[in-house]
Amino acid sequence: MSANDEKLLSSFLRSRSRIQRYLMGKTGSRQDAEDLTQEAWIKLARNGAAAAGAPVPYLNSVARSLAIDHVRNRTRYISSNAVADLLSVPDDRPDPERIAEDREQMRLLAHILEELPERQRHILLMARIEQQTQVDIASELGVSVRTVEYDLRKALEYCSERLEQINRR
Repeated sequence: MSANDEKLLSSFLRSRSRIQRYLMGKTGSRQDAEDLTQEAWIKLARNGAAAAGAPVPYLNSVARSLAIDHVRNRTRYISSNAVADLLSVPDDRPDPERIAEDREQMRLLAHILEELPERQRHILLMARIEQQTQVDIASELGVSVRTVEYDLRKALEYCSERLEQINRR
């Protein structure tokens, strides 16, 4: 080991605990502070020529840079607990089986709608699909609001009963 290397090592060993306390304060983690202290030594040893004249100020500068980089990198990543929380959010989407069941029910409903009398089917579609008010439907069809109410109720009851019949099989 050269005299310069011995001087760097001696400077590092004298400053080690102070550097480690500084890094502990910046990182909040003993393990991270130890790792960064070792990294500071590696940088000091690799750049011995640049640090030869003033190894302690050079070491302080390296430690400060390592602490800043560590804090920056830590804010880029989320904690494992945060990842677990994000992954535990329930998926409200229906599963493939449910999608298939719903499609089958829609297919059945389309056939059931074809069984309805024309005016009931038309009123049901205008009210539920087109979201028209009963007053507007009555006006458009030239019937009373009471007739629209009656036909809509009958159409809904029929569709519900037919779906129940088919699904019981």
